[in-house]
Amino acid sequence: MQFFDGHNDTILKLYMNKNIDFFSESCEGHLDIVRARRAGFAGGFFAVFPPPHKGLSVPNPEDYLTEEGYDAPLAEAADHGACLKVTNEMVNLLYHLEERANGDFIIVKDRKQLKKAVKKGKMVSILHFEGAEAIKKDLSNLESFHKKGLRSLGLVWSRPNDFGQGVPYRFPSTPDIGPGLSEAGIHLVKKCNELGIMLDTSHLNEQGFWDVVKYSNAPIVATHSNAHALCPISRNLTDKQLAAVRDTNGLVGVTFSVNMLRKDGKMNHTTTSDEIIAHIRYIADTIGIEHVALGSDFDGTTIPDQMKDVTGVPQVFELLKQEGFSTKELKMIAQDNWIRVLNETWKS
Repeated sequence: MQFFDGHNDTILKLYMNKNIDFFSESCEGHLDIVRARRAGFAGGFFAVFPPPHKGLSVPNPEDYLTEEGYDAPLAEAADHGACLKVTNEMVNLLYHLEERANGDFIIVKDRKQLKKAVKKGKMVSILHFEGAEAIKKDLSNLESFHKKGLRSLGLVWSRPNDFGQGVPYRFPSTPDIGPGLSEAGIHLVKKCNELGIMLDTSHLNEQGFWDVVKYSNAPIVATHSNAHALCPISRNLTDKQLAAVRDTNGLVGVTFSVNMLRKDGKMNHTTTSDEIIAHIRYIADTIGIEHVALGSDFDGTTIPDQMKDVTGVPQVFELLKQEGFSTKELKMIAQDNWIRVLNETWKS
């Protein structure tokens, strides 16, 4: 089955390791074009993630263990100039991949282009920023990024910036940590609505989430988040948040990150794919099948060993089929729900 994925960090992987070739099968990471085609990967959101620190390292939550779980400190705000430089280089890298693909890997920018690419079986890439650090506080370069193809924006990563504040990796914890959006963040939400840039609430704290609900006129989306009821980590969505996603005709991309799947929140690679099915089932039962899809976080997290990489996604659909999901419902989870939300968010 052809599927669409809500989030990957493959551009970061390629940026960090120039020896990896996206067009050759590799044992490095989770995603390259060879394995993707074999798995039925029709496309997805390719994230540009500016550095949390100079070394681009991401803190491991389990380095901050507590009696109940862990409590990693909120990452420091990143330097705008450094993030702008890395962002531009990563965007250029994505376009370089498109050039090398000779029409088989396409960065889509509007609904017509998306429909045409999917119909022809071309692999689709959507340019996504994971965190708005490269965007100036006065939004003066947002339209420039839009012209370059920016069509999906995560307001924050797990740190503060000019627009809002992300959640630290904390377990067990609610996502209600820290203040809501700044005035600049509210303006960013409205400007993204105006331009037709999809807003991603993954990593955003709960107060910021409710500000997006209040000020956005587009579907509320979390590209790679799970159900807090099944795994009470700060990064997951409460039932009340899930209801808001439903009420705006939005979407949750279920992530394969093991610490966001397990009820104990542990970064345990022996986690089975059954946990992914449980979150898909819970979200579908709670807010409707039309509001859940995939948001793997390939190349950005630890996924179940049972899955291995992108080639393990067909296994997820087989398990869903065994769970009783119909062919129509599987297709909705696989790609129809993502395409619907993009059609409702993007401008013509």
